[in-house]
Amino acid sequence: MTKVALAIYDMDKTVTRRATFTPFLLHAARRLAPWRLLLLPAVAVTSLGYALKLYDRARLKELNYRLLIGHVPPDRLEPVIQSFADEQLRANILPGARERIAHDKAAGRRLVMATASYRLYAAAIAQRLGFDDVIGTEQAIDRKGRVLARIDGANCYGAAKHDMILAWLEQEGLDRGALHIRFYSDHVSDAVVHHWADEAFATNAHQRLIDVARTEGWEVLDWRK
Repeated sequence: MTKVALAIYDMDKTVTRRATFTPFLLHAARRLAPWRLLLLPAVAVTSLGYALKLYDRARLKELNYRLLIGHVPPDRLEPVIQSFADEQLRANILPGARERIAHDKAAGRRLVMATASYRLYAAAIAQRLGFDDVIGTEQAIDRKGRVLARIDGANCYGAAKHDMILAWLEQEGLDRGALHIRFYSDHVSDAVVHHWADEAFATNAHQRLIDVARTEGWEVLDWRK
């Protein structure tokens, strides 16, 4: 039986040169409410709180989104998302990532982005790159239809990313045994997904992941060069 081929990509520092979350917050603040840039010292304080382990990554995201964007209706947020995605495509996508994405697509693989970034804007970037599906951190919506800082469900990071990929497979009616899965990521937090995939690629990786990749026999790629 021929297996269905998937290629799953992390986004930040795997497909992109730089992380996207803080640039998105700044981009949105400048366009929606420039006065919020005065709150940047408070953002620095939240980062210190995270460094001191007062809260986790998910809470850090929520705090900083609340400070720099707040609760915004989708119709106001959408143009900001689209302009940010255009900006990322112009200046923040690694050429090697573009080439591998095109190669996987030409080979008939279903392209899936699985990212800890908010799906809100990751989906716009993924759509421009030709991805078929996006798994990302979701946000809650209030009764007025405004997009909230609060994460709806789990932050799509580490073991939670693996769980969310499995939930997505079930939602799509895809049987793991009938799939051949490639996975690309730069960070050791995604090693659980690397282990689970049929082909694992440590991509633009930091040293900890490179060390794991060498032990496990995963291919090491560097699209930054």
